[in-house]
Amino acid sequence: MSEEKPHILLVEDEMHLARGICFNLEQEGYRVSHVETGEAALERFSYDRFALVILDVMLPGMDGFAVCKEIRKADSRVPVLILTARSEEGDRITGLASGADDYLTKPFNLNEFLLRVQGMLRRSAWYRPEPVEEGYRFGDNEVFLLSYHARTAQGEIDLTDLEVKMLALFFRKEGEAIPRRTLLESVWGYSSDTETRTLDNFIVRLRKYFEPDPATPVYFQTVRGVGYRFKRGPGTGDL
Repeated sequence: MSEEKPHILLVEDEMHLARGICFNLEQEGYRVSHVETGEAALERFSYDRFALVILDVMLPGMDGFAVCKEIRKADSRVPVLILTARSEEGDRITGLASGADDYLTKPFNLNEFLLRVQGMLRRSAWYRPEPVEEGYRFGDNEVFLLSYHARTAQGEIDLTDLEVKMLALFFRKEGEAIPRRTLLESVWGYSSDTETRTLDNFIVRLRKYFEPDPATPVYFQTVRGVGYRFKRGPGTGDL
């Protein structure tokens, strides 16, 4: 398994609180990325992998409930902890109904917060379904699309829904140059005229997972003026 620190996404617009949360999580050995809006959270979530999302409800623009629903569409398994100053029963139910795994009302006890985080990460780690299908092999990698799992030269990883969608499309069209608009529409549902670096950042992540040298990709290749192409590479299939 990967020995990387668990990567946590904190979505909190109160800067003094965010700084305190980041400091204490980092002291516990976690890696933390912080954003202040729901829109920024979804953009970051689209191209990065997180072990846990800590999400404030009262955000400028899109509120935390809406953000949680969008996160659940992209990844049904990442744990989500909602933080809010609200204490009404109805809001707690709304948070859980939107897909959150746990709910903590501000102000909260720091030790309780850290124990909640630790427990959610531990429970998430327990769920590692064994692959029941034949893996898709290329190089030193083996990908199990049905069980959202991969074995790589760097270790084993769990895949998100978006990663599985992207890989499934590449595997299905192996050797073909896939236009950017096709990738954006098929994986994210973006219109073909959308200008975004989300796709490029996503490809960088796949290369980091699967390429022997991400700087000189063998499998996930750039096709200038078109988009990207997947090839199994030398020794693993026809070129």
